[in-house]
Amino acid sequence: MSNWEPGRIGIIGSGSWATALAKVVMEQEERINWYFRFGETVRQFRKSRHNPTYLTTQQFETDRIDFFTDIPSIVEASDTLILVTPSPYIKGILEKTKKDSLQGKFVLNAIKGIIPDDYVVISDYLRDVMGMPDDQIGVISGPTHAEEVALNRLSYLTLACSNVQRAERLSKVFQSDYTFCKVSSDVRGIELGSVLKNIYAIAAGVCQSLRMGDNFQAVLLSNATKEMSRFLARVSSVERNINDSVYLGDLLVTGYSRYSRNRTLGTLIGKGYSVMQAQAEMEMTAEGYYGAKCIHELNKKYRVDLPIADAVYDLLYNKEKAKETFKELSLKLT
Repeated sequence: MSNWEPGRIGIIGSGSWATALAKVVMEQEERINWYFRFGETVRQFRKSRHNPTYLTTQQFETDRIDFFTDIPSIVEASDTLILVTPSPYIKGILEKTKKDSLQGKFVLNAIKGIIPDDYVVISDYLRDVMGMPDDQIGVISGPTHAEEVALNRLSYLTLACSNVQRAERLSKVFQSDYTFCKVSSDVRGIELGSVLKNIYAIAAGVCQSLRMGDNFQAVLLSNATKEMSRFLARVSSVERNINDSVYLGDLLVTGYSRYSRNRTLGTLIGKGYSVMQAQAEMEMTAEGYYGAKCIHELNKKYRVDLPIADAVYDLLYNKEKAKETFKELSLKLT
């Protein structure tokens, strides 16, 4: 077990976070495998030496990248797979993967979302549906925006696996002059925390548009921290410190940063946009939209008091008015 190595790393996803992670991994690894959905995107990437759609100023040594447009092929060619697609698409991707093809592979989840309609975190899906053992499943998260990673701004990641030795070894792949990577065993807690913080960032964006002020937003996010702590304690018994950067730090950066898609979605909703109008305006996936429904459905089982998450769900799915909803919410916060 102590001799385990991550081997050839394959990245499944082509968005901004996938591009940022590819940049970090290539600081340590001589070659990577990288999946893109369309062959034309790969052709443009090879020609321009940058992702033609995301983080377009980031240059790559494309002769060190083996590109794939077929899921079974990249799975077969990789020892460690990093999943970095929007959560609505990951089930379709995994359904193209035969269970036996994952034997001996390590799968690292970098998606900050739940599998829609199934209402399960990706690690649970990999274990229960794909038949993978826990010690071959990990998650990587942290208060990191892809745009800042591309600018070599200092960024802190946390990589979790039930087998901490494997997490330690794999974490070295994500160490660089501008990235630090610590380890944890709280796979499920980190996955669910990543979903929740996107929901709370939507709430922060709504507050911004409603001009509720910095004082209230500070109260909102401090209550969101307590709400996250309650929920994670209920669904996962792993010991954690909610003030660690992978929980509180990720919540804060997603709630306050101008790079936050979820905050942007909330800002548009607060201005009176419908969900459909806001999504069309953004042209990017805000995971909190899907996360709000997933947490709402998941919480039917756990029945944790989640007033902020409930308010966001009402805005997104019950078409409640932002001003009235947040006035009611303000009476429930402390």
